[in-house]
Amino acid sequence: MPKSLELIAKVVLVDIEGTTTSISFVHDVLFPYAKKNAFTFLKDTWSSDETQRLVQELMGTPQYVEYAATMNTDGAKIDNVTAFIHYLIDKDLKVTPLKTLQGLIWAKGYTAGQLKGHVYEDVPVTFQSWREAGLIIAVYSSGSVAAQKLIFGHSIAGNLLPHISAHFDTHVGHKQQEESYTNIAKALNVPPEEVLFLTDVVGEAAAARAAGMQSVILQRPGNAPLTADQTASHKIADNFLQLRLSKTP
Repeated sequence: MPKSLELIAKVVLVDIEGTTTSISFVHDVLFPYAKKNAFTFLKDTWSSDETQRLVQELMGTPQYVEYAATMNTDGAKIDNVTAFIHYLIDKDLKVTPLKTLQGLIWAKGYTAGQLKGHVYEDVPVTFQSWREAGLIIAVYSSGSVAAQKLIFGHSIAGNLLPHISAHFDTHVGHKQQEESYTNIAKALNVPPEEVLFLTDVVGEAAAARAAGMQSVILQRPGNAPLTADQTASHKIADNFLQLRLSKTP
């Protein structure tokens, strides 16, 4: 079991899936909900400028070109777009317009009380203690900013958004690219070394470290196991309570 980690930072940048929130909630609740309700959402909003923009963005992705080459598709019709959305969700592809569309679908579920965002028990208490200590909390997830706000704003622990100062998604770059973390540090107006990134993915931790940030990998239940080399080369924690954080002077 990992020991407590003594860390100094100004910003705590957190991933969501596998870090603040269980992977099973994302894959077993959110993804199926978006898949089940995609057709109805498209049908109800098809004439809106926002939906038409997202459809065109989806059809302009390399994933759609690959998909269309193997499928008999007639282009931007509701049935075809729905089938493509199902394809992307089934393959868990990180496509920005899909993430935006999923967020819009989930918003209806949260508003209707059909969805509640999962967070681990240690998340609300540590968010509060970190904020009281003067630390800035920010989120970086492949899910859209809107989807992030839904999870934390409608969580099983209540509204956690007052603890969070900034949100970032793949509009700043993909999560295993060094430049993404450089962009985030610039947006937060802090040196990268004063940012602590918490994630469950080794490639993301490595990219953050390459940009100059600190990182800790979370070993939550259900997360991918780490190799001996990975545990030797990265800081590891089972939960947020093991992080003894102090604010950078």
